[in-house]
Formats: sequence, structure tokens, C-alpha cells
Amino acid sequence: MAVKIRLTRMGAKKAPFYRLVATDSRVARDGKCIENLGTYNPMVEPAAVNINAERVKYWLSVGAQLTDTAKELIVKEGIIEKKPYREPKPKQMPPTPKAKAEENVEQTSEGNSQAE
Repeated sequence: MAVKIRLTRMGAKKAPFYRLVATDSRVARDGKCIENLGTYNPMVEPAAVNINAERVKYWLSVGAQLTDTAKELIVKEGIIEKKPYREPKPKQMPPTPKAKAEENVEQTSEGNSQAE
């Protein structure tokens, strides 16, 4: 069973209120959850976030995956650290066929001169 930590929507129309839950990834967004981990209310200024850090760490330790939005909330609360951005390695273009042919000629000429 793949467990995800994600948000489930509560509240009325035009007035969202979310719960942070641990749930099976195959269950619908507002379906049955395994455990409630906290709440998020974006309608108040500043947004109200209440998360049970101990339970979130437990679920992460047993292999639960975070959704993007849940991860942002948990990082903002300081429960986990955001991984630093790693620059991608620059791509190296493969040598052109002409350059490859020249390398092969040089290698064969070196091999012939050593053999003599």
C-alpha cells in the first residue's frame, strides 16, 4: 500500500478548509484517510497552519510520500528541511563524425608505428 501525505478539502463552496492527512494513494481526494495530521485554513490572514510534527515525521520514516502542496506547508512550518537546488550538469555534445574519424586515423597510425 502506497501511503501519501496530502490535503483533503473540507468547508463550504468558496470557503475552502483543508486537512493534512495520511492516506492510501489510490483513494479519492476526499475519501477515507488513515490518519489526520493537521489543518490548513487559507481564508484567514495570515493562513492558519496547524500540523502534528511528530506524526508527520513518523509517516515519513515509514515511507509515506509527500504531495507538492503538503511538502510546501511542512517546509514552511520547519518540520523538514528543503533540499538545496542542485545545478544540473552541463550536457556535453558527442564528437562529430568527422572528429571521430580523425581520432581513429591517429590511433591506427600510432598503433602501426609502435608495431614496426
